[in-house]
Amino acid sequence: MSVLLQVSDTHFGTERAEVVDALASLSLQLRPDLMVMSGDITQRARRAQFDAARSFVDRLDRPTLAVPGNHDIPLFALWARWLWPYAGHRRVFGVDLEPMHTLPDLLVVCVNTTRPGRHKHGEVSTEQVERVARRLDDASSAQLRVVVVHQPVAVEDADDVANLLRGRKAALMRWAEAGADIVMGGHIHLPYVMPLKGLPRPMWAVQAGTAVSSRVRGGVPNSVNVLRCGDDAPDGVCVVEQWDHVAKRQAFQCVAVTKLRPGVPTV
Repeated sequence: MSVLLQVSDTHFGTERAEVVDALASLSLQLRPDLMVMSGDITQRARRAQFDAARSFVDRLDRPTLAVPGNHDIPLFALWARWLWPYAGHRRVFGVDLEPMHTLPDLLVVCVNTTRPGRHKHGEVSTEQVERVARRLDDASSAQLRVVVVHQPVAVEDADDVANLLRGRKAALMRWAEAGADIVMGGHIHLPYVMPLKGLPRPMWAVQAGTAVSSRVRGGVPNSVNVLRCGDDAPDGVCVVEQWDHVAKRQAFQCVAVTKLRPGVPTV
């Protein structure tokens, strides 16, 4: 069985040290096979903030995929924003902005949905949609297929409709045809699991809250997601766990478990 730890919207530069420590302890406890950082890793794409993010990843010492969020592009340094928008991200996480990771029971494909010309809204292009679909097509039947973006593909709150990923409808249809099971995202600092309707096969949106930042929203605590999948799962079940930071314990605690059955239509 594979274990994936989804860490989103860390916003290094606004991190809470005690929550960082608690998350490091959780990672030591779980020993995930993979950590996914789904964007907004820094607050303002500054060198020191990327260095703090790199130190955090090195401290956890787990295989890591990282995609940029809108906060990971310089905002005020306009020359850097237009000429070298991803220089900081590439310096600490590598040149590939859309990495992929393969395990016998898990395929994770990342998509860079940021655009230097957009302040916060995300977009997925036709070329990106097809690239991801080709990778999904090549997956084995034993692999759970996960696509990682930054901006959400589905929202619970009407106030968040403006934050939805541009191009999502065509992307979801094509990725469903290619066998995707889950689309992971962040951006809005709210954790939830939502079935996606009107597609040729069952798919779910798995959204993560803000992992370690003080920029929590609406009283929702810092949180991360843990995904468990593989042949050992009973009846083909994939489990998504929401782990919230509990201040009085200074630790992350599992507060919700959602069971998904890939390939089985939702009621």
